[in-house]
Amino acid sequence: MSKDPTRSLLVRQGAPFSLKKYDPADTLGWEKEGAKAELEKVKARLDVLQQRLFAEERRSVLLVLQAMDAAGKDGTIRNMLSGLNPAGVRVTGFGVPGGPETQHDYLWRVHAAAPGKGEIGIFNRSHYEDVLVVRVKEFVPKSVWSKRYDHINAFERLLTDEGTTVVKVFLNVSNEKQRERLQERVDDPEKRWKFRAGDLDDRALWPKFQAAYHDAIKRTSTAAAPWYVVPADRNWVRNLAVATILLHHLEAMQPKLPDPDPSVVGCVVE
Repeated sequence: MSKDPTRSLLVRQGAPFSLKKYDPADTLGWEKEGAKAELEKVKARLDVLQQRLFAEERRSVLLVLQAMDAAGKDGTIRNMLSGLNPAGVRVTGFGVPGGPETQHDYLWRVHAAAPGKGEIGIFNRSHYEDVLVVRVKEFVPKSVWSKRYDHINAFERLLTDEGTTVVKVFLNVSNEKQRERLQERVDDPEKRWKFRAGDLDDRALWPKFQAAYHDAIKRTSTAAAPWYVVPADRNWVRNLAVATILLHHLEAMQPKLPDPDPSVVGCVVE
């Protein structure tokens, strides 16, 4: 069943791009029956490479997850963490800035949360909120947010130059599937806590959010920090695709275990 979605989902820098051409219900040629076994293989390989990255302690990985509400960011993160060593993974969620964050530029809190050497960092929402929700809800004028694409490209170039592999994933959910999942949250007492009245306000702004995502992805997908548009209507496709993309980049890094201390080679432990 092995298929590599990294090529078809990758948004290439400078290439023609239209978010509408990506099908949120795409199976990527996979079959559900074999997806679970394939995912376990991918996660087993991820576990090995993460351990090497952690032991090597020279480089890091940043996985950025962006999506409309109910696309499955939390579910994707839970799925990823179930196969990785928590000691080498750091998850950061970015909500509305508060306290000291409001006294600094919008990238200040983001830079502070970037993964350290040997870590895999996962952003649940990110600095992209400042060209998405800030734009759509007109928190600042266009003259302010329109400059931020260049800021973000420069920031991500800094991270990559300093040894962080930046991978950005847009979980592409359809309008109808979002409606279904939001209704599930209302109807299910175990999920109701996730629902907020503001979700409906954001849903009413769907076209504006889609336009903002289109522009953000097009203007900030670079060779150094690429975007992937992952179909998110089917959880099993979403999970396998994101895991495969992360594996692709870790394999490209080829992390290696450090050489052992010569004094302990052949040592017998009594």
